[in-house]
Amino acid sequence: MNETIVCTVGNVATQPVHRELPSGASARFRLAVTSRYWDREKAAWTDGHTNFFTVWANRQLAANAVASLTVGDPVIVQGRLKVRTETRDGTSRTSADIDALAIGHDLTRGTSAFRRTVRAEPQTASPPPQPEPTWETAPSDTGASQEPEPAVAAC
Repeated sequence: MNETIVCTVGNVATQPVHRELPSGASARFRLAVTSRYWDREKAAWTDGHTNFFTVWANRQLAANAVASLTVGDPVIVQGRLKVRTETRDGTSRTSADIDALAIGHDLTRGTSAFRRTVRAEPQTASPPPQPEPTWETAPSDTGASQEPEPAVAAC
């Protein structure tokens, strides 16, 4: 419930790497996010600091990311931010990962052609289809005749 959801705009910095795991497909790539600002002294746009994130995608998103992304592509990534600190060889290291919920090309910087992926239906033994129930009730043959109700005379 208390997850930090971020939306970042940047460029793919490394080629996505795909792996098949027992839990399903997984892919990762590095995302470079550079801020830009207007420098009044130079009267030009200037690049600021660059942040690097490791983006993780799972299942169908992983397969689609590997098939769609290449180094340098401008992308938008939305996902859960995970900041980790670990000590290796006496040195403390901090990394920022994004567990991606959605990845897409940044259309302010170019065009993209979308192709819907076709999901393979799982081959499971399913029961044969049941006929649609009839909602009309058939007259019952109980042997008793049904008399029409008498009409009420209006006076």
